[in-house]
Amino acid sequence: MGRRLSAVCVGESMAVLVPAVPGPLEEVATFHREMGGAESNVARGLVSLGVPTAWVSRVGDDGFGRHLLAALTAAGVDTSGVEVDPVRPTGLYVKEIGPLGTRPRYYRTGSAASRLGPSFLDDPVVARLLAEADLVHLSGITAALSDSCLALVEALLHARRPGRLVSFDLNWRPALWHDRDPSVLRRLLDAADIVLLGADEAGLVLGTDDPAELRELLPGPGTIVVKDDARTATALGREETVAEPALTVEVVEPMGAGDAFASGYLAGTLRGYDQRRRLRLGHLMAAGALVVPGDHGVPPAPEVIDRLLTCTAAQWAAIRVSAAGIGGTP
Repeated sequence: MGRRLSAVCVGESMAVLVPAVPGPLEEVATFHREMGGAESNVARGLVSLGVPTAWVSRVGDDGFGRHLLAALTAAGVDTSGVEVDPVRPTGLYVKEIGPLGTRPRYYRTGSAASRLGPSFLDDPVVARLLAEADLVHLSGITAALSDSCLALVEALLHARRPGRLVSFDLNWRPALWHDRDPSVLRRLLDAADIVLLGADEAGLVLGTDDPAELRELLPGPGTIVVKDDARTATALGREETVAEPALTVEVVEPMGAGDAFASGYLAGTLRGYDQRRRLRLGHLMAAGALVVPGDHGVPPAPEVIDRLLTCTAAQWAAIRVSAAGIGGTP
């Protein structure tokens, strides 16, 4: 048996404060601590599917940073490429839970991770992890954090080597771009091998959510995956388009589902699955995240995953996912 293919995810993670009860933050007295961050979420998802994965970033020399490192290490993520900043803090966001859903409040300006830059790639541990990786995963969030972070993303997108894929999740966060030029995102997306984005994001950032127009706007990637909310995910190749409906899910908390989808799709890519099975594995991982209050669900057992990835379209449509488990499995 050959070696297992590996991945490196690059980007900021933050401590998360979750209110004990819904309501305006000024009325909430108690919070509990979690962790969040698109790239580390993807790293955890990949590891849960058996893909050796490192998360590369910077954290502050503080309790939140130590918690992030401990939690990710305990989850099986390689954190050897994380640098600890003695001065700048770990980023933080606070969830505000209201009648219309959950809204994140970010406190990340001047964070340790915002000082990431191309020189970070000269670190011997980071250089080794990247040299060994079969996939490098990035997102538009990192590009918005600072000029140096944007330069890092551009360096990674253009540091190509045979046999290594670079994936880029748009992860549109308008609050991070209010004093920056988001038009750079089109160039970044076009430089990746695999692009993941929501149809709503595509409409806002690229001016269209039409698959044919997106394929024309972004000729560079081998595959563009467009997620149409809870309905369908479509993989746009250069010669083939494959669409797969999402599963029916009793949603508990929507945050983290996009990262979970990315981890499933990318794990399927590394395993050499066809596009339909890649999309299905993405949907399964997203469903697992949607039925838990945090960002991370537990994947089904490998034998269940294998059965679901190859079931008929009618069987797939009959599946129902809730906090109690997966119903209607073939």
